[in-house]
Amino acid sequence: MSDIVIIGAGTAGLSAAIYVQRAGKSALVIEGANYGGQIIGTSSIENYPGIKQISGFDFATDLYNQAKDLGAQFAFEKVEKVEDLGDEKVVYTNKNEYHAKAVIIATGMIHRELGIDRDQELKGKGISFCATCDGMFFKGKDVAVVGGGNVAIEDAEYLTRFCNRVYLIHRRDAFRADDAEVRKLDGRDNLVKVMNSTVTKLIGEDRLQAIEVVDKVTGKSKELSVDALFVAIGQIPSNQIFENLVDLDDYGFIRTDENCKTSRKGIFAVGDCRAKTVRQLTTAASDGAIAALNACNEM
Repeated sequence: MSDIVIIGAGTAGLSAAIYVQRAGKSALVIEGANYGGQIIGTSSIENYPGIKQISGFDFATDLYNQAKDLGAQFAFEKVEKVEDLGDEKVVYTNKNEYHAKAVIIATGMIHRELGIDRDQELKGKGISFCATCDGMFFKGKDVAVVGGGNVAIEDAEYLTRFCNRVYLIHRRDAFRADDAEVRKLDGRDNLVKVMNSTVTKLIGEDRLQAIEVVDKVTGKSKELSVDALFVAIGQIPSNQIFENLVDLDDYGFIRTDENCKTSRKGIFAVGDCRAKTVRQLTTAASDGAIAALNACNEM
């Protein structure tokens, strides 16, 4: 039995593991995919204090190795259920069950999908959620990015470096991204902004060949020939399996207090999966440290 089971190996979960181990307790991190979370696909991190610039992959790998070197254990399995037995918690995965004195939920968020016909069918066949992962497959080709936040802007800027033409499609007349990110698009001659518009149709047989875009102001539609569409329209929390365990807000985020404690004693929530206003690497790391230390202090 571990002292603390941490569900999720993103920045918040790995930070929690580091602090648990440094407090002299044992941490087991359970992750259903790969360590690192969403940040692993980011080409460049420039807003983490003390680190001028680093790739998302290197940042996540450093965190993972630090936690592992401190003695944290890892199980790459999918969590299906958490049961609260009072002083003991049981985490059930698709392979095993694990017992612990406390649980820290760090499940992050998942990509919001387009929700239009054929978006599932063409996923991986022209539809992608990670420009840094898949972008180079489309070197010299025409591609599109849909979204208006920081991720969409970063994806578009990255793709302009090697793609022939990049369409940036946003449903409003102004981007939601930080001004510093938007300014990075200045001077990108191969970038085409398609504002006040939504993607309404995916065209192609075995692979994506074009998209239909509708102008929300005029109602007119047009077809853009592209080999890839990178979707960056936001994310939603991955908390469905916890809805009968802890309190969630109306948007599915886990309610916590300032110490990352949930409505259930001995269960904490950290990072993007919990209800809060600021979701950054720094706040994820902070959450992990706060929850870990509070969980250890309760033992």
